[in-house]
Amino acid sequence: MSGVAAVSGADPVLPLGLTGLPVDLSTLAGALAVLAGAYVGARIVATALSVAAEYSGSRRIGIKVFIPVAKFAIYGTAVYLVLGPLFRLSATQLLAVSGLLAAALGFGLRDLAAGVIGGLVVIVEKPYRVGDKVRIGDHYGEVTDISLRATRLVTDDDTAVVVPNATFFTENVANVNSGDPEMMVVTELAVAPEADIERAVDIVEDALVTSKYVYVDDDHPVAVRVEDEVYHRTVRGKAYVADLRDELAFSSDVTRRALAAFEEAGVETPEVPDRVPATE
Repeated sequence: MSGVAAVSGADPVLPLGLTGLPVDLSTLAGALAVLAGAYVGARIVATALSVAAEYSGSRRIGIKVFIPVAKFAIYGTAVYLVLGPLFRLSATQLLAVSGLLAAALGFGLRDLAAGVIGGLVVIVEKPYRVGDKVRIGDHYGEVTDISLRATRLVTDDDTAVVVPNATFFTENVANVNSGDPEMMVVTELAVAPEADIERAVDIVEDALVTSKYVYVDDDHPVAVRVEDEVYHRTVRGKAYVADLRDELAFSSDVTRRALAAFEEAGVETPEVPDRVPATE
């Protein structure tokens, strides 16, 4: 038969368009098995590290740092095992494969490639880690996973957000705890302009230091500041929590008890004006 070379007992060669490319059905099945094993292995390792972190107290974030590192190592090994046979290609075949990969990355996988590169940068530079509270663009929440392509956040409303790692190159990233379990929480309360501001400051400070969630030492002080606004004054209390996951509980606890103390002490809160003057 013209143009076809038949080999007795061999697996049928897939028509990949590259003469002599050593990819047959058995090789493809092996590659799929390796990738599936890598996926399962990465999930098992990530789950084991997450469980260990939850039982490690203050070392929780430090342990979770190894989750994306382990994933990269597992997937990188799998890719090497799958693509290893390609290193035996001739110079002509290697050039052809490189051209095809370059075209695929340029036209179809550009965003994926950018995400992977962004993930590598995140792992190396550590602008944030698994367990940190961060703001990326318009999204704020706890980092729950850093994968090859994207970073996953859980917001305060328990909404899961997937942010492509390539966003790291185009958006500002704010990390509110920088790998520490402790985190500063800012609580704001408004009082009327004529209210006893000294009494209001004392009440807010007392609410901060007596909260069951607060963490106070020489390196984590409590501070209260006052700012004048157009129709009221803002009393801003700053204090740390021992576990960043208590951010909302702490803020709610301080606000609730401070407002109750305001009412008991006769500290007036501002009234909404009937009509807000239009600005020119």
